[in-house]
Amino acid sequence: MLMKKKKRAAASGAAKSKSAATRKAAPRRAQPAPAPAPSTALTEAKAAIRRLKAELAAAQAQIAELQGSAETDFLLDILNRRGFERELSRSIAYIKRYHASGALVMLDVDRLKPINDTFGHAAGDVVLKAIVKTVSSQVRASDVVGRLGGDEFAVLLWNLSETDAKAKAAALEQSIDRLTFDFDGRSVRAGASAGVAILGSHSEARRALEEADSAMYVRKARRRHEKVGDS
Repeated sequence: MLMKKKKRAAASGAAKSKSAATRKAAPRRAQPAPAPAPSTALTEAKAAIRRLKAELAAAQAQIAELQGSAETDFLLDILNRRGFERELSRSIAYIKRYHASGALVMLDVDRLKPINDTFGHAAGDVVLKAIVKTVSSQVRASDVVGRLGGDEFAVLLWNLSETDAKAKAAALEQSIDRLTFDFDGRSVRAGASAGVAILGSHSEARRALEEADSAMYVRKARRRHEKVGDS
């Protein structure tokens, strides 16, 4: 009987020792990280907002740059047709709202094709750059110069009467006519013909372009006739 009690006591002690060992060996449960202090969370939120604002500003700047390049003539660094037509529409809306005035001058370069055919397109580019420089030097900072096509340009002039607009168109013709170029030892002239459309409360962008274009072709035919008469 005594032997049985000793065996039960020994077995009970072994079980207790095993249980204690198991409890000691079991890993401790990870404690959750303490929540950040309110001041730390606020600082991090402000930093995130500043970062997002900077990223947004960079994206907007990139969009503006892409839009600008889409509306700019790469060779001449002036507005292309798309950019000029947008500016013309916006200007006409301003003219209608504030009862302002303006004029649209269409310029077509004479003899550009023969220059390209004879001396190459690099020579033609020199002529175009010189014409843009000449036109830009004779208009105000508020006026707008654009290239509508290969040898066609347009100038948007603010606050001019019809008489003054036609006088400005004639002055632009004369300045371009005086330009001379030396290609392969030959002196070359280009020239330009100008047509004018007056902008007012009745104007529409497309119609104004058509009027200026028609006036330019009339002027080109007249200049051609004058040269034949002079010869």
